[in-house]
Amino acid sequence: MMTLKPNIIAIFLFLGVSLLSCKEDKKVIKQTEISFTKEGELSIIKASDSTAIKLDIEIADTDFDIQTGLMYRNSMANNQGMLFIFDDEKERFFYMKNTKIPLDLIYINANKAIVSVQKNAKPFDESSLPSNAPAKYVLEVNAGLVDVWGIAVGDQIIYEAN
Repeated sequence: MMTLKPNIIAIFLFLGVSLLSCKEDKKVIKQTEISFTKEGELSIIKASDSTAIKLDIEIADTDFDIQTGLMYRNSMANNQGMLFIFDDEKERFFYMKNTKIPLDLIYINANKAIVSVQKNAKPFDESSLPSNAPAKYVLEVNAGLVDVWGIAVGDQIIYEAN
């Protein structure tokens, strides 16, 4: 038994040193940059003067794309947006979990008319951003663009997928 005790102590010392050295080996996980993929074009037609704002869009119409949206993106150009297309028209609730860029959310009904907006959604904020009206589509653009473009309830969209 006397010879076993030094071996046990040596094992514990080895394990302790091994665990400490593992903590010091910090692994840096580099996230893959998600780049914009143009999947269509969208125009917002202003009801006030019929001017059109044209955007290149990515389309989110699968469960995965809808759940992921613009998460993990570092930036988006001002002439780009993401259009979410749902199978049905009902009140929608979005949030900014894992979304790094501030956004304006534009809620659109089945007739492609804007029914509401949520401006300046904060990055990583998990607060609910409701449509407050039935919506079939949601367009996400960079924060501040709704005001810059003068987007209003009643404006229309038209889009074409590639």
